[in-house]
Order: sequence, then structure tokens, then C-alpha cells
Amino acid sequence: MCRKAFSAQASAFALVDSGQFSWVSGENLLSSYESNNGAGLQFCSICGSTLCGTYKGEVNGVTLGCVEGDPEIEIGMHIFVGSKASWETIPDGVPQFEEWPPKNG
Repeated sequence: MCRKAFSAQASAFALVDSGQFSWVSGENLLSSYESNNGAGLQFCSICGSTLCGTYKGEVNGVTLGCVEGDPEIEIGMHIFVGSKASWETIPDGVPQFEEWPPKNG
């Protein structure tokens, strides 16, 4: 299900194949935002937590902080390290990008 995981400002996010993703429960509690270009986010309508990223209404990534249990993946890259908090420590051995990774990264 998960294609790639990355971390930004201590928020781990995993890209997923939209055709293989489905909500187990709580889909009726989602609030959504979509920009003009089709990119968006879905939030819990009760607590406001960001749960996933979307593109043209399809889930394309999941915030790992909302996953129950071990997602059994490793961080594949750290993004936006150019603007990370001064207290954030980034482990060695994982590719780092000042902003977004290259298009085919």
C-alpha cells in the first residue's frame, strides 16, 4: 500500500496508491479542503487533526501520526530541512532536501 515515506518538521507522511487505500472507519467524520489545482487535505471534523493528503478527491498520502500500530515502514527522505526547527534532530543516512525533492526523487 505504501509507496514511500518522508518526514518534514517532525511530521511523518507516507505516500499511498489511491486505488489500494480505503478507510476502515470514521470516513463520515472527515472534513476536506481542496485547492484550485486539485491538491487537498482531509481533517478529523472533531479534533481537527490532519489525516491525509488528497489529489482530485483521491487519498494519495497518510499522516503516519494517525495510524494505529506500527506501519512497518522506514523514512525514505526528509523534506523542507532548510526551514526545520532549530531543536529538530535529523538522523544520518536518509536523503535530505532543502524543500521538495526533485520531481523524480
